[in-house]
Amino acid sequence: MYVGLDGEAGLLALGLLELVQLCLVAPWWRDAPGRTPEELQAVADEYREDLPDFARRQDRAAQALGIDPDELPSEATVLARLVERSRGPVAAACLVVGYEGDPLDPLFNAARP
Repeated sequence: MYVGLDGEAGLLALGLLELVQLCLVAPWWRDAPGRTPEELQAVADEYREDLPDFARRQDRAAQALGIDPDELPSEATVLARLVERSRGPVAAACLVVGYEGDPLDPLFNAARP
């Protein structure tokens, strides 16, 4: 579960492995909500431009965690799973309510594109 400082909350993953995969494959995931696929690609490209050895770091981190880097899911798979988790039935059961009693904004709009 993620709760942001800007009043948004959502389920990120089911289990530690999914969360680690998200952080390894798309460490810029916090910039994903509300973006189109093209905008997401631009965010990913900018991240990789700022960190040109990202693939090497990703491989080293995965190996240190006992994960075969070749078995990591694709970026598209990880982001699709993030959106699904944040909208699915488990997310509805994990609703985060703010101090005024209102639910926090979802990470992604409930309406599917």
